[in-house]
Amino acid sequence: MKITACRLLLLFLLIPFLSKAQTETELNSGWRCIKADELKANGSQVSATDYNVNQWMLATVPGTVLTTLVNNRKMPDPFYGMNNKQIPDIYYKGNAYYTYWFVTNFSHKKPAAGRTVFLNLRGINYTCEIFINGQKLKADDAQGMFLRQSHNITQYLKADGKNRLAILVHPAPVAGKPNGGQGGDGTIARNVGMQYTAGWDWIQPTADRNTGIWDKVTIQETGNVRINAPHVITLVPGVRLPGAKQDAAIIKTSAELQNNTAKPLSGLLKYTINGQTVSKQVNLAANTTTEIALPALTMNNPKLWWPNGYGEQYLYPSNFEFTEGGKVLSDKQEVQVGIRQIDTKWNEVTNSRQVAVNGQKIFIKGGNWIISDAMLRFSDARYDAEVRYHRDMNLNLIRIWGGAMIERPEFYAACDRYGILVFQDFWMSGDCNGRWIDPAKTDDQWTRRKYPDDHSLFLRSAEDQIKMVRNHASLAIWCGGNEIPPPDDILVPLRDQLLPKLDGTRWFIDYSNSAEMSYNTDGGNGDGPYGIQNINTFWQHKTFPFNSEVGSVGVGDYESLQRFIPAANLKAPKFDGKKESVDSVWDYHKYIGYENSIKPYGEAKDARDFSMKAQLVNYDQYRALMEGFSSHMWEWYTGSIIWKTQNPWTALRGQMYDYYLDANACLYGLRSGSEPVHVAYNPVDGNIIAINNGFKNLNNHMLVVKTYDMAGRDSLLTQVFISIGASSYQKVLSLKSQVDALRKKDGVFLSVKLLDERKQVQSNNFYWLPNTDGEYSGLQDIKKTKLNVATKQLANGKVEISLTNPKGGPVAFFNRLALINSTTKQRVLPAFTADNYLSVMPGESRKVVIEYPQTVKDRLQLQLYGWNVNEQILDINY
Repeated sequence: MKITACRLLLLFLLIPFLSKAQTETELNSGWRCIKADELKANGSQVSATDYNVNQWMLATVPGTVLTTLVNNRKMPDPFYGMNNKQIPDIYYKGNAYYTYWFVTNFSHKKPAAGRTVFLNLRGINYTCEIFINGQKLKADDAQGMFLRQSHNITQYLKADGKNRLAILVHPAPVAGKPNGGQGGDGTIARNVGMQYTAGWDWIQPTADRNTGIWDKVTIQETGNVRINAPHVITLVPGVRLPGAKQDAAIIKTSAELQNNTAKPLSGLLKYTINGQTVSKQVNLAANTTTEIALPALTMNNPKLWWPNGYGEQYLYPSNFEFTEGGKVLSDKQEVQVGIRQIDTKWNEVTNSRQVAVNGQKIFIKGGNWIISDAMLRFSDARYDAEVRYHRDMNLNLIRIWGGAMIERPEFYAACDRYGILVFQDFWMSGDCNGRWIDPAKTDDQWTRRKYPDDHSLFLRSAEDQIKMVRNHASLAIWCGGNEIPPPDDILVPLRDQLLPKLDGTRWFIDYSNSAEMSYNTDGGNGDGPYGIQNINTFWQHKTFPFNSEVGSVGVGDYESLQRFIPAANLKAPKFDGKKESVDSVWDYHKYIGYENSIKPYGEAKDARDFSMKAQLVNYDQYRALMEGFSSHMWEWYTGSIIWKTQNPWTALRGQMYDYYLDANACLYGLRSGSEPVHVAYNPVDGNIIAINNGFKNLNNHMLVVKTYDMAGRDSLLTQVFISIGASSYQKVLSLKSQVDALRKKDGVFLSVKLLDERKQVQSNNFYWLPNTDGEYSGLQDIKKTKLNVATKQLANGKVEISLTNPKGGPVAFFNRLALINSTTKQRVLPAFTADNYLSVMPGESRKVVIEYPQTVKDRLQLQLYGWNVNEQILDINY
């Protein structure tokens, strides 16, 4: 039951790209390719429109060589089973094996006088030669994975508009040996590119090291003057409240103006936002690029941008225009602006950095992100879905890990929409760059400390990528590298010259677990741990005060496993008390052990039973993790960033949803523990903890705590009015003696709810607690019950599910809801469920809304099953 990424992507919504030039067209179809050493013709010949390429392979652009080979069935899907081992690795085959010609025809007539046409390449890995209509373009800086290219191709275009573009793409000079180390033998870091492609502890090597035209190719037409690198800075002084009348904000703007002609030009640069305009008359020398700063603009009572959970994410459309001679619009660039100010300061109590937005301190609840797809099959819709999942988990920050890349503008646009701050590493990691002794590495630490080979290219690429994403409201923090700073001759100009000049509004930290972020009094690396922890640990053990990486398990449910593990390999892991043994495919997909955590629920009978019990562990782990951090906010911690929340391939660790965008119980446990307003049970001392992340005091809220035994009988432990201060937590009362007495024999269910003055539920937290021996004996013997279910289509892409558990029976425990195709019985993905892995009390009714892509037109059904609820499949009532 294998689902390819291409089939999945067809389901996604199309999200418009919001920051592009007025006349820019993407070349994303009609490409063909051929292995370079199979071709005798040269670039001038293959780029001629009469050269026959009909027998060449259809190519995927944007995309990598491996993506094209997989799409043409020349290579198997590397994400399924052990297929990746069947794909020849570039280290052993040599660079020529993945050196390819890419060709496409495009229509664009030679423009009239006063117009200029550019070829823009947003990402080629690693070097390239470019030809148009038989002519080679000068491309001295066309190297490195991240450096964008823009070429004036006006003179090469044909009068009839029938043109051909041919690009010869060479892999990075150093492939790196995939020997099982972090970044393989480490030499992959000699390039200016992504380091994980030689393999890491959560992914196998990518055979072509992502060689190809991996990002967008566009044709752009402007007038004589082109607007480059528009820049918008927003200043929001003072302490603000969401929704209140605001004092004025200051908006500072600038842009680079490129005069494409051999004569001086004059004109007007204008910036417009919210009906307000600032402008400046400028004179531009011939064949130059000049940065122009416009007068500052004051906006009264602006609508502010806030992180998720704190307020609205308002975005203003705005634009830069350059007009020649007061008449001719030469170029126009659109920029979405979120008006906000981000500051940081040192918290003397926690000994860690504290983040503030619009003057208000924000307790960071984040997730580490690698990349959306290991084969770089990016789409606006996939970005939207992944970032939305982070929003739905009640997180407010994503850290982009340093072994990957600076993320694409479409990712940032999604973070802008959903209020997710971004902690952006530059592409460097301590594993490859020499922080530790490592026998897997080819070079010694002193040599690795000097990686990459070309420091100038690193800095040019950094400058370019900063300009690419700096206007996004979500961008909050720059970081020199993962667990190590760059070499000094990169770090110093990056920190002291480039960032102050190109940005200057965000905090820069030299590396991710630096003492400038989180002072480490515990010793060790300052990150982690990365596996199963006892739930009590999160509550009673003080760890790093701003943990940039802490995580745990992440195996998906059985349906998830079936997508990439062959049936013969779907075998439950076994733990003998010392070591966990797993099937070879599980091991290849980087399974991280659940060890003894499954046993309290009963030995797993098979893979399906194991994956169900794993979801109970998943939920409990991540809820407790975030509860433990949040319940010590500003006292022990200023934030925590989970390692990690997603995977770019079919891994079996550290993920809230799988590669196919199917959520597991980690997502919903984390969602519960990360609620902006949350009530929790501390299993160590029995205290009920009330947590308020907001900026206002919460008064006259009612706390209701009940238990349910395995037969469904309830017992009210307390019902009391409480108040919770702004941005704080408080201990309400301890119920340890009562709860311990009730859970002694079989364990017990514990319901902790918080209601506001309108009697609306603000937090609904449901625990299953073991008996005094740590066993879930009652769950193993709980009786079956049946939920009454009704479905209703609310709108295109939205279904409401009503669940009722009749009185007189047990709790309907841990129910999984999924929408499936009525014909194929496959899940509809992505699906955004308001709550899942949920429990329904006897006599209780609950409603859950599920949203899914509106592009899905097939008839759907609901699949429901639970711990003690048999599977039901019901038609959706349209």
